[in-house]
Amino acid sequence: QVQLVEFGGGSVQAGGSLRLSCAASGYSFNSYYMGMGWFRQAPGKEREGVAAISRDRSTSYADSVKGRFTISKDNAKNTLYLQMNSLKPEDTAMYYCAAHFGVVAGLEGDEYKYWGQGTQVTVSS
Repeated sequence: QVQLVEFGGGSVQAGGSLRLSCAASGYSFNSYYMGMGWFRQAPGKEREGVAAISRDRSTSYADSVKGRFTISKDNAKNTLYLQMNSLKPEDTAMYYCAAHFGVVAGLEGDEYKYWGQGTQVTVSS
């Protein structure tokens, strides 16, 4: 079983920054072998893929966050990160970490088998 726990959400003013972390654990879990991603869901909206990082550390981003968000992972710590800069009110959402045992990680939620419980990000104008 794989457990994912997100940290780092909070409230910030527009233009500010937050760094989300996702600590992964579980039998035989090793983030080196995982494709991992960040997703978000705002009230009344569908879940959206925000950023993903594949096993070879190649990354992909939603157009809405390109140039502002950076995804990274520390395999030694089994931790996934999302650095969010220049935050906008439209970034307000519950943010979820997700993982799967695949080589390539994309922005489609159906690819992912394991999910965290989420951390709330609120950006005020």
